[in-house]
Amino acid sequence: MFVACLFLVSLTGCGYHTLGAATHLPQGTRTISVPVFATRTTNNHTEIVLTQAVVRELLTRTRLRVLPSDSPDADAVLQGTILSQTVAPLTYNSVTQESSSFLITMVVAVKLVARDGHVLYDNNNYVFRQQYQSTTDLTTYLQEDPAALQRLSRDLAHALVSDMLESF
Repeated sequence: MFVACLFLVSLTGCGYHTLGAATHLPQGTRTISVPVFATRTTNNHTEIVLTQAVVRELLTRTRLRVLPSDSPDADAVLQGTILSQTVAPLTYNSVTQESSSFLITMVVAVKLVARDGHVLYDNNNYVFRQQYQSTTDLTTYLQEDPAALQRLSRDLAHALVSDMLESF
């Protein structure tokens, strides 16, 4: 009998939960607005890719209704700013005398604000990196940096939503 009770108690803390059950946002939060992230970089469309990844992650992992713009009807607003985005060579091919792999680094500031102005989550130094290989054969050239940016945005969105939901 004791073993059966111990087993049942261990199941309650095993980490399994239903969709949205791990959401630790303040009670009554049903909608969240995610306007397109601002950017302080010269890179084109990064803010759109990142915003779409965050919206997709929120829709997948929460029961929140996500509004695409800065709506006054939202219970909370997630504001983001891409502070920097750099691409740096990692490895060098001595035969071709070109870089063969690169590292994208993105620094983002995010803030989740409730309708009443209370800051629910704030991180001014979110840093994410993604490595990618460069193709040296020009006949089969495929630009890899957009795919790397997609992966970086997806990873950043996953970590951001996890941090937001678990920080309460």
